[in-house]
Amino acid sequence: MIPGGGQPNMQELLQQAQKMQQDLAAAQEELARTEVDGQAGGGLVKATVTGAGELRGLVIDPKAVDPEDTETLADLVVAAVQAANENAQTLQQQKLGPLAQGLGGGGASGIPGLPF
Repeated sequence: MIPGGGQPNMQELLQQAQKMQQDLAAAQEELARTEVDGQAGGGLVKATVTGAGELRGLVIDPKAVDPEDTETLADLVVAAVQAANENAQTLQQQKLGPLAQGLGGGGASGIPGLPF
């Protein structure tokens, strides 16, 4: 109920929900286009992911390549990708957080079918 005892205007509520859904879709599209970086080993390995978490690029400095120690290189790659994904998650929270709250979502109690 809204103050004053009146009933909420369903048409108005539907319009607000549709606007929030459009804003969410626009934010998700922007995330898919935005690239963020992560690095490891003091910049010896750099990973680029989209704001949606899709790996787009990986740069390995030749100094990081030791044929006798591929395990360390693999660890650096994993760490760089993880760092990039953490940056992507931060970006997702910045872009989608306010929209998720506006839709009554957030965490495990979010709206079914939405990725947050």
